[in-house]
Amino acid sequence: MLSISMNRNSLKRTSDWAGINVTLPKFDLEKVSEKTISEPTWLHFGAGNIFRGFIARLSQDLLNQGLSDTGIIAADTFDYEIIDRIYRPFDDLTLMVDLRPDGSTGYEIIGSIAESRKADPSDSKEMSRLYEIAAAPSLQMISFTITEKGYALYDMGGKLLPIVQKDMDEGPAFARHAMSIVCALLWERFSNGAYPLALASMDNCSQNGKKLKDSILEIATAWQAKGFVTSEFLSYLNDSSRVSFPWSMIDKITPRPDASVEKMINDMGISDMSPFTTAKGTFIAPFVNAEVPQYLVMEDAFPNGRPMLEKAGVYMTDRNTVNKAERMKVTTCLNPLHTALAVYGCLLGYTRISDEMKDPELVALIRKIGYNEGLPVVTDPKILNPEKFLAEVIEERLPNPFIPDAPQRIATDTSLKVPIRFGETIKSYISDPSLSVDSLTYIPLALAGWLRYLLGISDKGEEMSLSSDPLLSSLQEQLKDVRFGEPSSVKGRLDGLLSNDSVFGADLVACGLSPKIEEYLSEMIEGPGAVRRTLKKYLD
Repeated sequence: MLSISMNRNSLKRTSDWAGINVTLPKFDLEKVSEKTISEPTWLHFGAGNIFRGFIARLSQDLLNQGLSDTGIIAADTFDYEIIDRIYRPFDDLTLMVDLRPDGSTGYEIIGSIAESRKADPSDSKEMSRLYEIAAAPSLQMISFTITEKGYALYDMGGKLLPIVQKDMDEGPAFARHAMSIVCALLWERFSNGAYPLALASMDNCSQNGKKLKDSILEIATAWQAKGFVTSEFLSYLNDSSRVSFPWSMIDKITPRPDASVEKMINDMGISDMSPFTTAKGTFIAPFVNAEVPQYLVMEDAFPNGRPMLEKAGVYMTDRNTVNKAERMKVTTCLNPLHTALAVYGCLLGYTRISDEMKDPELVALIRKIGYNEGLPVVTDPKILNPEKFLAEVIEERLPNPFIPDAPQRIATDTSLKVPIRFGETIKSYISDPSLSVDSLTYIPLALAGWLRYLLGISDKGEEMSLSSDPLLSSLQEQLKDVRFGEPSSVKGRLDGLLSNDSVFGADLVACGLSPKIEEYLSEMIEGPGAVRRTLKKYLD
């Protein structure tokens, strides 16, 4: 059997790749790499799957069309092992695997990444190159997929993270936290010509550009107070005609590398594609498997120019429209459905979201959350049709049997998601005099399902492990008197929790939803099978 390694030399043997139906880049990799390294235009932080499978592919699309002559430089601030084991051994190439709903697959080598770097403060060579890139007049954009946690300067108790405090005290020369490193790179750019630049968050969180800007400004302000940087530097960061922080909405399901996909790749004869877990716990592979549908809506604010992203399918628009698109997805048409499937999927023993979409009660639940309770208050961005978007999610994306996504993964950090994914819709019902919050049934049922999940007991009555969550121990402490098999243990014991608007996004006691949630939860703890019976009762 033919054995092919993924590297730039092997790409020259085009017939080998054509024989296994792998699409290759249509541009001169060496030429693009040389131009990108000498005249960088796009630096990206966060070298994981969503970047390789979506953002880098946008760049590849433009290069294939002849609409760009430079690619991307990828950097990672968190897990340097990704660069050492996923990027450099494969000449910065990625094998992209499209998983289509009809069961067919598409394969493409992504070659738009010209260079990979470790944003490692202890490695002077790596950092020196990043400073050089940051100072380049040609640089148009630094983009980010570092997750919402990457922007956080404070712990859950509201105190500055020790590493951030240390960075503020010691200045840009000793930056360690991701935001401090980026701020130090901006100081370098300012000190070498103060050229314009866009810092574009592409992370899946609300008002991502604001989160990025606030963190950068807080660090810069602390440095200015201690004399590390000048007041003119702060003016530079605050001048949107010179430094912009465009907002965006991103959507593409990019799950962990799947064993069945790995087998397909091995059977094709492509070698060394096995996933592994890094020392920091990242499970990653030289390939990326993902769904085909993808959305990126971006605020068009790029003071030093930008790639022709609209020619690669990106919606370039104004901030208000970005915000509406993000609210549509996160509070109505996708994320609430995902969370409801996650908690109930764990309780009912599912390990794949696609399998849940064969479950009549769970499908009914998310349809009613989306169509019955979400669409009446949906924010319509106009550039995307909410009802069509919701239909694609329910009819095509979530049921895709070839997307190996697990409810256990989606259930991670649920406490951070609930206030936005459900709380915003509840607040819309409270504030609209033409609507009645009492009419809500299925969002309260989803919230009751989350509380039932937090008990750590499956619907079979067996112990189950829970996904990580920063509030897990606190929430479980508040639910300690709720006992499986004792429905009466719920009554009167949830008001303290349900009135916490920081957890739910609204005071569920004050708005009158707490009795429903209590009732649903009490029914779901009656004994084995009670979760299923409760779903049937309210959804059949």
